[in-house]
Amino acid sequence: MLRGFLVIFLLCAIAIVAVFGFRGERSTAPPTEVFPDMVRQMKVRAQAPLDLFADGRGPRLPVAGTVPIGYEMPKAGKGESPAAQIGPWSHPHADFGAGTDYYNTGKMGDHWGTGIPVPVTPELMERGQQRFNITCAMCHGATAAGNGITKQYGLATVVSLQDERIRKMSDGEIFNTITNGKNTMMAYGPNVMVPDRWAIIAYLRALQRSQNATAADVPEDRRAELEKQ
Repeated sequence: MLRGFLVIFLLCAIAIVAVFGFRGERSTAPPTEVFPDMVRQMKVRAQAPLDLFADGRGPRLPVAGTVPIGYEMPKAGKGESPAAQIGPWSHPHADFGAGTDYYNTGKMGDHWGTGIPVPVTPELMERGQQRFNITCAMCHGATAAGNGITKQYGLATVVSLQDERIRKMSDGEIFNTITNGKNTMMAYGPNVMVPDRWAIIAYLRALQRSQNATAADVPEDRRAELEKQ
């Protein structure tokens, strides 16, 4: 009995010395994890490619007809317009796009169209700023210069929306990009309602104008004030 205990004790001592004897040594091999506790998992990361699907994208589009949390489709009540049903700013055609006209596709015939097909009001611009900051700013930056927080974490493919190419791009093509995505940018059509897409575009055009403004853009009655500054 004593001999067996001594053998077991000796083997344990050798094992302990062998394990702790390698502490401090460097190795290129990954460490051995006895209990990883699901720290590393096989999962699809946001915007990561995946060969499992034909389109090569990991994230999947929502099921058709899915409505994001916080949205309600306008339902005209008794003596009430649809726009009044969904908040302080809306549009009577608040949906996720079902038509084939310019308002729903950004196309005029076979070509991308230009123009904001909803009234450009202070409420629209405020809504566009809100939606832009929620949906777009994390990648494209608060001024659309392509310097959002995601770029600091390695997403190097984000383009600057202040680029001359984007500034000259038609409104309809930008609408299509928001709707269907492009390259590493996911499609926001299932998440952003059609009038919100146009509100974002209207606000983006204001951002582009503000970052590329000249003295001629300042009203004459304010130019003296600008020169003093």
